[in-house]
Amino acid sequence: MPKICYSCGKGPAFGHTRSHSMVATKRRFNPNLQKVRIEVAGTPRREYVCTRCLKAGKVLKAV
Repeated sequence: MPKICYSCGKGPAFGHTRSHSMVATKRRFNPNLQKVRIEVAGTPRREYVCTRCLKAGKVLKAV
């Protein structure tokens, strides 16, 4: 399963780590994803959702 937000589609971003000598090595910025039970078409499912979507109330948590 890919590490992508179910609601907004946010995934990892890529960039470089710069050392003191300015040597660039590849790195990955992962979004803050939580695996939560949400309602999808009336049935509860476990999906990855980013914390921004949880805080904004864009997904409905299953009870």
